[in-house]
Amino acid sequence: MKQYNVTGMSCAACSARVEKAVSSVDGVTSCSVSLLTNSMGVEGTASAEAIIAAVRNAGYGASEKGGSTSEASKFDELRDTETPKMKRRLTASLVFLLVLMYISMGHNMFGAPLPSAMAGNHVMTALAELLLAAIVMVINHKFFINGFKGIINRSPNMDTLVALGSGASFIYSTAVLFMMTAAQQRGDAAAVHSYMHDLYFESAAMILTLITVGKMLEARSKGKTTDALKSLMKLAPETAVVIRDGSEVKISVEQVKKGDIFVVRAGESIPVDGIVIDGESAVNESALTGESIPVDKTVGDSVSAATINSSGYMRCEATRVGEDTTLSQIIKMVSDAAATKAPIAKIADKVSGVFVPVVIGIALLTFIIWLIIGKNVGFSLARAISVLVISCPCALGIATPVAIMVGSGVGARNGLLFKTAASLEEAGKAQIIALDKTGTITKGEPIVTDIIPAAYFSEQELLTIAYSLEIKSEHPLARAIVQYGSDNGIKADDVTEFKVMAGNGVSGKCGESSYIGGNHSLVSSSTDISDEIISIAENLSEQGKTPLFFAVNGKLAGIIAVADVIKDDSAQAISELKNMGISVVMLTGDNEKTAASIGTQAGVDDVIADVLPEGKEAEIRRLKKQGKVIMVGDGINDAPALTAADMGIAIGAGADVAIEAADIVLMKSRLRDVPAAVRLSRAALRNIRQNLFWAFIYNIIGIPLAAGVYSKLFGWQMNPMFGAAAMSLSSFFVVTNALRLNLFKVHDSSRDKRRANTSAEASEQTGTVTVKIKGMMCGHCEARVKKALEELAFVDEALPSHEKGAAEIVLSGNMDEKAVTKAVTAAGYKYLGIKQ
Repeated sequence: MKQYNVTGMSCAACSARVEKAVSSVDGVTSCSVSLLTNSMGVEGTASAEAIIAAVRNAGYGASEKGGSTSEASKFDELRDTETPKMKRRLTASLVFLLVLMYISMGHNMFGAPLPSAMAGNHVMTALAELLLAAIVMVINHKFFINGFKGIINRSPNMDTLVALGSGASFIYSTAVLFMMTAAQQRGDAAAVHSYMHDLYFESAAMILTLITVGKMLEARSKGKTTDALKSLMKLAPETAVVIRDGSEVKISVEQVKKGDIFVVRAGESIPVDGIVIDGESAVNESALTGESIPVDKTVGDSVSAATINSSGYMRCEATRVGEDTTLSQIIKMVSDAAATKAPIAKIADKVSGVFVPVVIGIALLTFIIWLIIGKNVGFSLARAISVLVISCPCALGIATPVAIMVGSGVGARNGLLFKTAASLEEAGKAQIIALDKTGTITKGEPIVTDIIPAAYFSEQELLTIAYSLEIKSEHPLARAIVQYGSDNGIKADDVTEFKVMAGNGVSGKCGESSYIGGNHSLVSSSTDISDEIISIAENLSEQGKTPLFFAVNGKLAGIIAVADVIKDDSAQAISELKNMGISVVMLTGDNEKTAASIGTQAGVDDVIADVLPEGKEAEIRRLKKQGKVIMVGDGINDAPALTAADMGIAIGAGADVAIEAADIVLMKSRLRDVPAAVRLSRAALRNIRQNLFWAFIYNIIGIPLAAGVYSKLFGWQMNPMFGAAAMSLSSFFVVTNALRLNLFKVHDSSRDKRRANTSAEASEQTGTVTVKIKGMMCGHCEARVKKALEELAFVDEALPSHEKGAAEIVLSGNMDEKAVTKAVTAAGYKYLGIKQ
């Protein structure tokens, strides 16, 4: 998408006109114009010259955005230059307006004293009002230039309405002044006095001044909507210390090239993305991820631009520079989201395209009808001018983009990156969320979960045997045992004659002893394994764990179970999604047993196992028939499914291809950010609807009021000055309402729209309940289940039986089946539900 700056736009009618003009250019496939940032995004093969020419022919200015990689130059593009200009215009306008109001209202209405040359001379007073009004009009000449240019180019806009309203007041008042002069020459004092009440010079000046007030407030508020983006740009370091010819040299960050070696000391910002090649430190990554706890970095770890080296000295190799750094990609995502349009904005676009011509038509009709009814020209003109100046296409045009900009900024601050405005709007409409298992629900790396020594062996002895063997293996399951042994201070014995039996296990010798470790089929070929141990291994397998057997000299030493366990926040995240009324499905290529175990622990509604990458895509297409689907994944194999879903969410720590295929990226790699993204989307959509409602209802009520429709019913009439005040405040209200999103807490689930509890979530049964439990094999198992259940607040007593495969629970209150499931699973068994 090519980005352009657009100048001269003042309201939604302008942006609609520009969008229509550019869309008609040959080769343009899509065009999105943002009134908020005065920018335009164009896709297609059309040349920049043709696009700029189309914008200019529509009556506006355009220029292609520069390709500078400097974040400082991009920051300058977002700098609020309009508010200072508006302040100067407003200050000058107020000075002359106050004098004008003193003469027109202070003297005429309240008898305030005037200079002797004007006292008692109505014509002289009117001349003074004309001069002061003319000065205010010159100060605010941009309204007239843009407004009448819009008429010439057949694209009337908000400035056209203001120019017509103020100009009509001034021209009518000038005509009245000529009639006053003629009456004074005739000596008709009564006529001169009556004409004084038909002067609208103060209205002409007041309309312009009040609109300028509104424009200044709007510009100031719009400037705040880009604060999140500007704060991200401020994070970018300006210099880097690189190694050149063996010496440290400080250079501009734009000069850093891929492959350069750069140095970062404690307290310094990391200038570009890279890999640590020397040293170790803790890096504060809160600027990118929002995570306040520093992350330890050592040789081989990656570091990102704008993160801060909290301690230590590091030398790193640059891997991504300029616009390829993580920070630049985040900034690009946020700014692109602001440059695109949400689907809901199409409603306002359609109205804005015809809004101004319709308003001008209503004003003319109002003027004619009041004349026909019998009112004088002054009264009729006042009603028509009120219609012109109260109508506000601006509020319609900025209702959606301001909310999108603020919402995207809030997301960026919390590590939620929405690539487009559509992704921010659509995420909150999800009905089904499909989650990949490995790396999304689970940690993506196996860890030791159970250590079960055989008779005559201690845990220490079993761990020493396993650690000594596996330390020489490169298998992922071996690494889990090595990590556990290292964390627990286990010392490895010297193993010789080490062999790897691919797919089965490893073996070796320690002195005169023969060690062997691996799966059941390998170890059982040389070792007798009791039925009890086999049952324990089967139980572990049913829980989604991988049992590894270890033996010494043909004698079983025990089992160490390894599993890819769920992340700490997975169950809570899935619970929040379900409470928001969203069905949660887990997709995985694992076998059904492992998948079912993880699914039970996580609390998903449905588990789809044994699916290949193309199978995931097919499952997503099947789920889409049931409702709007979001796919969440992190691997290369998830990319097809991410693309096939209505919305794709990529875990930030995942593969680049998954991030490219997704619509939303979670920088923190936390599953709890999925409900946070949905929650923020719903809040942004709610804010957009509030803004559009205000914009529409304001015009629906205000235009008839200004036209005098309610004058016969309630006696209500609107002075043009009050109409201008109302118009100036309408856009300000819309922007201010959007800024409220900055206060939104994305992880606060207390206000979620909750789903009604089902029997699977919270049983209302009390008294005695029998539940089915799988995996109990002895009295020891019963004791573990009994202890786990009786720790629950609503359980008085639990009576488990391994023979019946069930437990009788005496309840003291309503049973929370989810809590029972969690307790039984934590004890190492499988909960199968309430026995009917």
